[in-house]
Amino acid sequence: MAEGSTELLPAMPCSPDIRYSLVIPAYNEEKRIACLFESVTQFDGELIFVCDGNDRTADVVETIAQSRPALSIRCLRFSTRLGKGGGVIAGLTAAQAPLVGYVDADASTGIDEMCRLFGHLSSSDAVIGSRWVPGSTLAIRQGWLRRLESRGFNLIIRLLFGLSFHDTQCGAKVFKKSAVDAVLPHLRARGFEFDVELIWRMARAGYRIEEVPIAWQNKGDSRVRKGDMIRMLTGLLKVRLHPDTP
Repeated sequence: MAEGSTELLPAMPCSPDIRYSLVIPAYNEEKRIACLFESVTQFDGELIFVCDGNDRTADVVETIAQSRPALSIRCLRFSTRLGKGGGVIAGLTAAQAPLVGYVDADASTGIDEMCRLFGHLSSSDAVIGSRWVPGSTLAIRQGWLRRLESRGFNLIIRLLFGLSFHDTQCGAKVFKKSAVDAVLPHLRARGFEFDVELIWRMARAGYRIEEVPIAWQNKGDSRVRKGDMIRMLTGLLKVRLHPDTP
């Protein structure tokens, strides 16, 4: 257990029936976390919620977990802000299944879509959902300014890291546990830039990464602000220029 955390719903020994561990970073998601549960009828895995905010998100998750005994739900509470990347790392470290992943708490990507991504791991080590490749379905699009910022950021990432992927920031990614465990100790990013560093380090290590189209809808209330964009780029420059520095 990471320092400063309390696990509200204790981990049980991993059953052979638990095929997947899905991490949901949930920073101050009290008002909309229930929407994610509404989209889950069943799931052949464990749902790991990482709560590091100052609202009642963890309490809401615990209450819903008690009313949904058919679902395997774990909730990790942290007393300090971990950042998006820090929360995902904490969840992936605690995950027990052979196939793991993470998804945004706003339910922009449905659980059925995540299960479809898990299916692609039969031929890949990592699968990233993409909103910007042929075959993707965007039920509700982001505003034009947000789309422009996203495409500009992706261009910078391509130039800095030589990655050919179209959408590094979509919050829908899955991995073989053995592959992601091999790179987690080397990650430096703890903010929203975490996705890029994770993909880059897995690519450098020779793991096969597949980008697949996804069904996605904009839920609004993005957690990424203008200041976060600057911090993301600054953090990524440090990673790129000094990749082996702790």
